[in-house]
Amino acid sequence: MECKCDKKLWAAVILGASLIAFGFILKSAVTSNINKGRQVTVKGLSERKVEANVIKWSFTISATGNDLPGLYREMQQREDTVYGFLTQNGLTEEDIKKLPPEVDDRLNNRWSDDRLPYYYKLTTRFTVTTSKIDQVHELINKQGELISKGISLDGYFNYKYTEFQSLKSEMLDEAFGHARETAEQIAGCVGSELGKVITADQGQFNIYSSDDNPRMMEVRDVVTITYRLDD
Repeated sequence: MECKCDKKLWAAVILGASLIAFGFILKSAVTSNINKGRQVTVKGLSERKVEANVIKWSFTISATGNDLPGLYREMQQREDTVYGFLTQNGLTEEDIKKLPPEVDDRLNNRWSDDRLPYYYKLTTRFTVTTSKIDQVHELINKQGELISKGISLDGYFNYKYTEFQSLKSEMLDEAFGHARETAEQIAGCVGSELGKVITADQGQFNIYSSDDNPRMMEVRDVVTITYRLDD
Protein backbone atom coordinates (compact mmCIF):
# COMPACT_ATOMS: atom_id res chain seq x y z
CA MET A 1 0.00 0.00 0.00
CA GLU A 2 1.29 3.45 -0.99
CA CYS A 3 1.88 5.79 1.96
CA LYS A 4 -0.15 8.98 1.75
CA CYS A 5 2.12 10.62 4.33
CA ASP A 6 5.10 10.38 1.94
CA LYS A 7 3.13 12.15 -0.78
CA LYS A 8 2.19 14.97 1.55
CA LEU A 9 5.77 15.23 2.72
CA TRP A 10 7.16 15.47 -0.82
CA ALA A 11 4.54 18.05 -1.76
CA ALA A 12 5.54 20.16 1.24
CA VAL A 13 9.23 19.87 0.32
CA ILE A 14 8.57 20.91 -3.30
CA LEU A 15 6.42 23.84 -2.19
CA GLY A 16 9.07 24.97 0.28
CA ALA A 17 11.79 24.77 -2.34
CA SER A 18 9.67 26.75 -4.77
CA LEU A 19 9.06 29.48 -2.21
CA ILE A 20 12.78 29.69 -1.42
CA ALA A 21 13.67 29.95 -5.14
CA PHE A 22 11.00 32.57 -5.67
CA GLY A 23 12.39 34.49 -2.70
CA PHE A 24 15.89 34.50 -4.21
CA ILE A 25 14.54 35.67 -7.58
CA LEU A 26 12.51 38.43 -5.95
CA LYS A 27 15.47 39.57 -3.89
CA SER A 28 17.69 39.60 -6.97
CA ALA A 29 15.15 41.69 -8.92
CA VAL A 30 14.72 44.19 -6.08
CA THR A 31 18.49 44.47 -5.59
CA SER A 32 18.97 44.98 -9.34
CA ASN A 33 16.39 47.78 -9.42
CA ILE A 34 17.98 49.47 -6.43
CA ASN A 35 21.41 49.33 -8.05
CA LYS A 36 20.02 50.79 -11.27
CA GLY A 37 18.42 53.61 -9.33
CA ARG A 38 21.58 54.50 -7.39
CA GLN A 39 22.97 56.96 -9.87
CA VAL A 40 22.92 60.69 -10.43
CA THR A 41 22.95 62.72 -13.66
CA VAL A 42 24.39 66.24 -13.56
CA LYS A 43 25.36 69.01 -15.98
CA GLY A 44 28.46 71.17 -16.02
CA LEU A 45 28.79 74.54 -17.73
CA SER A 46 31.80 76.38 -19.13
CA GLU A 47 31.64 79.85 -20.73
CA ARG A 48 34.12 82.24 -22.30
CA LYS A 49 33.80 85.75 -23.71
CA VAL A 50 36.05 86.34 -26.71
CA GLU A 51 36.43 88.96 -29.41
CA ALA A 52 35.49 88.02 -32.97
CA ASN A 53 38.49 87.40 -35.20
CA VAL A 54 36.71 87.30 -38.60
CA ILE A 55 34.20 89.54 -40.31
CA LYS A 56 32.00 88.53 -43.24
CA TRP A 57 30.64 91.35 -45.38
CA SER A 58 28.17 90.42 -48.11
CA PHE A 59 26.77 92.97 -50.53
CA THR A 60 25.32 93.28 -54.02
CA ILE A 61 25.56 95.84 -56.79
CA SER A 62 23.06 96.16 -59.61
CA ALA A 63 22.41 97.87 -62.92
CA THR A 64 19.25 98.20 -65.00
CA GLY A 65 18.53 98.93 -68.64
CA ASN A 66 16.96 97.75 -71.88
CA ASP A 67 20.10 96.77 -73.84
CA LEU A 68 21.34 93.51 -72.32
CA PRO A 69 24.83 93.40 -73.98
CA GLY A 70 25.43 97.06 -73.11
CA LEU A 71 24.13 96.47 -69.60
CA TYR A 72 26.55 93.57 -69.15
CA ARG A 73 29.49 95.78 -70.16
CA GLU A 74 28.32 98.42 -67.70
CA MET A 75 28.13 95.83 -64.95
CA GLN A 76 31.69 94.69 -65.68
CA GLN A 77 32.88 98.27 -65.26
CA ARG A 78 31.04 98.55 -61.96
CA GLU A 79 32.51 95.28 -60.75
CA ASP A 80 36.02 96.48 -61.62
CA THR A 81 35.40 99.75 -59.77
CA VAL A 82 34.20 97.93 -56.65
CA TYR A 83 37.05 95.44 -56.81
CA GLY A 84 39.55 98.28 -57.06
CA PHE A 85 37.88 100.05 -54.15
CA LEU A 86 38.37 96.95 -51.99
CA THR A 87 41.93 96.06 -52.98
CA GLN A 88 43.21 99.63 -52.87
CA ASN A 89 42.07 99.84 -49.27
CA GLY A 90 43.96 96.87 -47.91
CA LEU A 91 42.05 93.77 -48.93
CA THR A 92 43.57 90.95 -50.99
CA GLU A 93 42.24 88.60 -53.67
CA GLU A 94 41.94 85.87 -51.01
CA ASP A 95 39.60 88.09 -48.98
CA ILE A 96 37.17 88.70 -51.85
CA LYS A 97 34.74 86.36 -53.57
CA LYS A 98 32.61 87.51 -56.52
CA LEU A 99 29.78 85.54 -58.10
CA PRO A 100 28.72 85.87 -61.76
CA PRO A 101 25.95 88.41 -62.36
CA GLU A 102 22.35 87.24 -62.17
CA VAL A 103 19.92 88.42 -64.85
CA ASP A 104 16.34 89.40 -64.10
CA ASP A 105 14.61 89.38 -67.49
CA ARG A 106 11.58 91.49 -66.71
CA LEU A 107 10.53 91.63 -70.36
CA ASN A 108 9.93 87.89 -70.65
CA ASN A 109 8.82 87.34 -67.05
CA ARG A 110 6.09 89.94 -66.78
CA TRP A 111 3.27 89.39 -64.34
CA SER A 112 1.16 92.31 -65.51
CA ASP A 113 0.60 94.64 -68.45
CA ASP A 114 2.06 97.62 -66.59
CA ARG A 115 4.63 99.59 -68.50
CA LEU A 116 8.11 98.61 -67.36
CA PRO A 117 10.74 101.25 -66.56
CA TYR A 118 13.42 98.81 -67.76
CA TYR A 119 13.63 95.35 -69.25
CA TYR A 120 16.69 93.87 -67.54
CA LYS A 121 18.31 93.99 -64.13
CA LEU A 122 21.77 92.56 -63.47
CA THR A 123 22.90 91.84 -59.91
CA THR A 124 26.39 90.81 -58.76
CA ARG A 125 27.15 89.57 -55.25
CA PHE A 126 30.45 90.17 -53.45
CA THR A 127 31.49 88.43 -50.24
CA VAL A 128 34.41 89.68 -48.17
CA THR A 129 35.69 87.28 -45.49
CA THR A 130 38.74 88.45 -43.60
CA SER A 131 40.40 88.95 -40.24
CA LYS A 132 40.95 92.62 -41.10
CA ILE A 133 37.91 93.74 -39.18
CA ASP A 134 38.89 97.37 -38.68
CA GLN A 135 39.73 97.81 -42.37
CA VAL A 136 36.35 96.46 -43.40
CA HIS A 137 34.64 98.91 -41.06
CA GLU A 138 36.58 101.73 -42.71
CA LEU A 139 35.48 100.52 -46.14
CA ILE A 140 31.85 100.41 -45.04
CA ASN A 141 32.14 103.99 -43.85
CA LYS A 142 33.75 105.05 -47.15
CA GLN A 143 30.95 103.81 -49.39
CA GLY A 144 30.32 107.42 -50.39
CA GLU A 145 33.22 107.11 -52.83
CA LEU A 146 31.27 104.50 -54.75
CA ILE A 147 27.97 106.33 -54.47
CA SER A 148 29.59 109.35 -56.10
CA LYS A 149 30.28 107.06 -59.08
CA GLY A 150 26.69 105.85 -59.26
CA ILE A 151 27.31 102.56 -57.43
CA SER A 152 25.43 101.62 -54.26
CA LEU A 153 26.16 98.61 -52.08
CA ASP A 154 23.22 96.70 -50.64
CA GLY A 155 24.44 94.35 -47.93
CA TYR A 156 25.14 93.37 -44.35
CA PHE A 157 27.99 92.05 -42.22
CA ASN A 158 28.42 89.70 -39.27
CA TYR A 159 31.22 88.45 -37.05
CA LYS A 160 32.72 85.03 -36.45
CA TYR A 161 35.10 83.44 -33.98
CA THR A 162 37.07 80.61 -35.56
CA GLU A 163 39.68 79.76 -32.90
CA PHE A 164 37.46 78.00 -30.37
CA GLN A 165 39.43 74.76 -30.88
CA SER A 166 42.22 76.33 -28.82
CA LEU A 167 39.73 76.73 -25.94
CA LYS A 168 38.09 73.32 -26.26
CA SER A 169 40.33 71.29 -23.95
CA GLU A 170 40.39 73.93 -21.21
CA MET A 171 36.62 74.46 -21.34
CA LEU A 172 35.89 70.73 -21.27
CA ASP A 173 38.06 70.31 -18.17
CA GLU A 174 36.22 73.16 -16.50
CA ALA A 175 32.75 71.87 -17.44
CA PHE A 176 33.54 68.33 -16.24
CA GLY A 177 34.95 69.78 -13.02
CA HIS A 178 31.77 71.75 -12.35
CA ALA A 179 29.68 68.67 -13.07
CA ARG A 180 31.70 66.57 -10.59
CA GLU A 181 31.39 69.23 -7.89
CA THR A 182 27.62 69.18 -8.27
CA ALA A 183 27.51 65.36 -8.22
CA GLU A 184 29.65 65.23 -5.06
CA GLN A 185 27.30 67.66 -3.31
CA ILE A 186 24.29 65.53 -4.23
CA ALA A 187 26.03 62.33 -3.12
CA GLY A 188 26.87 63.92 0.21
CA CYS A 189 23.27 65.01 0.72
CA VAL A 190 21.98 61.44 0.30
CA GLY A 191 24.78 59.84 2.35
CA SER A 192 26.57 58.17 -0.53
CA GLU A 193 29.99 58.22 -2.14
CA LEU A 194 30.46 59.27 -5.75
CA GLY A 195 31.30 56.23 -7.85
CA LYS A 196 32.46 55.69 -11.39
CA VAL A 197 31.18 57.51 -14.45
CA ILE A 198 28.40 55.58 -16.19
CA THR A 199 27.89 57.86 -19.19
CA ALA A 200 29.38 61.18 -20.30
CA ASP A 201 28.29 63.56 -23.04
CA GLN A 202 30.56 66.51 -23.81
CA GLY A 203 27.72 68.35 -25.56
CA GLN A 204 28.20 70.77 -28.43
CA PHE A 205 30.11 74.03 -28.40
CA ASN A 206 27.92 77.01 -29.25
CA ILE A 207 29.06 80.52 -30.17
CA TYR A 208 26.76 83.51 -29.79
CA SER A 209 27.11 87.20 -30.56
CA SER A 210 26.61 89.49 -27.61
CA ASP A 211 23.47 91.62 -27.73
CA ASP A 212 25.31 94.65 -26.38
CA ASN A 213 28.37 94.33 -28.62
CA PRO A 214 28.06 91.97 -31.64
CA ARG A 215 31.84 91.96 -32.01
CA MET A 216 32.11 90.19 -28.64
CA MET A 217 31.24 86.50 -28.78
CA GLU A 218 30.17 84.05 -26.09
CA VAL A 219 31.48 80.47 -26.31
CA ARG A 220 29.47 77.95 -24.26
CA ASP A 221 29.59 74.23 -23.64
CA VAL A 222 27.35 72.08 -21.41
CA VAL A 223 28.41 68.53 -20.50
CA THR A 224 26.09 65.86 -19.10
CA ILE A 225 27.52 63.11 -16.87
CA THR A 226 25.90 60.20 -15.04
CA TYR A 227 27.76 58.85 -11.95
CA ARG A 228 27.17 55.74 -9.88
CA LEU A 229 26.40 56.28 -6.21
CA ASP A 230 28.17 53.92 -3.77
CA ASP A 231 27.40 53.31 -0.10
